[in-house]
Amino acid sequence: MADEEFDVVVIGGGPGGSTTASFVAMQGHRVLLLEKEVFPRYQIGESLLPATVHGVCRLLGVDQEVEEAGFIRKLGGTFRWGTDPQPWSFFFSVSPHMAGPTSYAFQVERMKFDHILLKNAARVGVDVREGCAVSNVVKEGERVVGVGYTDPQGRRRDVRATYVVDASGNKSRTSSAFGSQRVYSDFFRNIAVFGYFNGGKRLPASPGNIFCEAFEDGWFWYIPLSDTLTSVGVVINHEWADRIQGDQAQSLLRLIDKAPRIRDLLADATRVTEGVYGQVRVRKDYSYLNTQFWGNGMVLVGDAACFVDPVFSSGVHLATYGGLLAARSINTVLAGGIDERRSFEEFESRYRREYGLFYEFLMSFYNLHVDERSYYWQAKQVTQATDTELAAFVELVGGVASLDMAFDSRQSTRSRITGTARELEKLVKANQSQSAEDENLPLFQSPFMGEVMQQQAQVQATALIGGDEDEKPVFPDGLVASVDGLHWARPSSPGTGRGGGRTRR
Repeated sequence: MADEEFDVVVIGGGPGGSTTASFVAMQGHRVLLLEKEVFPRYQIGESLLPATVHGVCRLLGVDQEVEEAGFIRKLGGTFRWGTDPQPWSFFFSVSPHMAGPTSYAFQVERMKFDHILLKNAARVGVDVREGCAVSNVVKEGERVVGVGYTDPQGRRRDVRATYVVDASGNKSRTSSAFGSQRVYSDFFRNIAVFGYFNGGKRLPASPGNIFCEAFEDGWFWYIPLSDTLTSVGVVINHEWADRIQGDQAQSLLRLIDKAPRIRDLLADATRVTEGVYGQVRVRKDYSYLNTQFWGNGMVLVGDAACFVDPVFSSGVHLATYGGLLAARSINTVLAGGIDERRSFEEFESRYRREYGLFYEFLMSFYNLHVDERSYYWQAKQVTQATDTELAAFVELVGGVASLDMAFDSRQSTRSRITGTARELEKLVKANQSQSAEDENLPLFQSPFMGEVMQQQAQVQATALIGGDEDEKPVFPDGLVASVDGLHWARPSSPGTGRGGGRTRR
């Protein structure tokens, strides 16, 4: 027999787990969150998107606390990428969906940001237990009905729940319990090496922006976390793993020497060598997608479900947005509303769609960087391709293309990627004709990226004004969010897809 019973057990206290647990507990359900570490704890993924800051955080009720935490304000991103030898920037404010008071995000120290979300989960009623390592899931027949874990005193305990949410991150040991399998991307099989520096320079025009520089072996990120502290990491192809063998700190410094602008920004800086930021870390094969996000009493959220190349800082966004979608489905079923299958199919379809938009966009963005002189990116190409480099990219990932967006045909996916690449190419060429002082590249005016922005803006609108009576379903016969944003509802005109209104609960 189980030691305790809850409506929901959440494994993992990161942004995805805290978000899911909080939104379910806010509806009066009994939620247990089990976190193996004790917060605050270190985590990578420090650059946020506006949807998390102004949408999810506002719905959670932590937006003011995040605003007052002293994080660096991020207005967009700056890149030395593609054929333009000069850096170019995008700003969230150039998008009509992001203009105004929500046109920024933050660069955060994840130890502080994640702790804010976890403490808030406890405030809204979640039973948060740190130092508790989940070892297995408990099943009855094919359905997951609970978990086994070890408490801080080393005692083995079992807990029963209607739903188990796995938000335990990229090292999840339980995500396959209901038959789901992790599929790694053939295209983004990269390795990241990262550390921290004190005294790095700031960009003169946009000091809070993330800066990314492509060079012959890959690309660097440069994220200002305070006036003095900077997160610096390099992403290289897994085929060059031998370049980071041995002393990882020295490997990072050698690669920095190959990226002239990163080298200049760090000219007067010193690497942090003590404390939580004193270690140079490595992460590999981190772009992947699970074959299922839910089934038989279990739900995957955040890095337990999927992760994609970090060049556009989508990690925390995907985790918190996925947590919101999962909570809507759980709340709806527990309240006796729409049936389980339909509720969770909406969760999975929307979650996959969001991942797919970033994945496909990133493939086309990487296509702009391909250069015959670049040995690193030449290795990405498939020599038997007979048309464009982008077509070769699509062939390369053909085995997982249907996983990006299960409702899309491979041909339509290919067409959309090609169209986006051409749009981006035009934007970059247009930027080349601008003066060197004008860094404002309207990257997010792309209709393709606009789809991502529309979904982010909808989350923000729900948080700001309590919902939109005219929200339309994303898919034919799909559902819409309830006015409070925490349930699913049937549209007033079902079956339309991007049409019809919203019914209040």
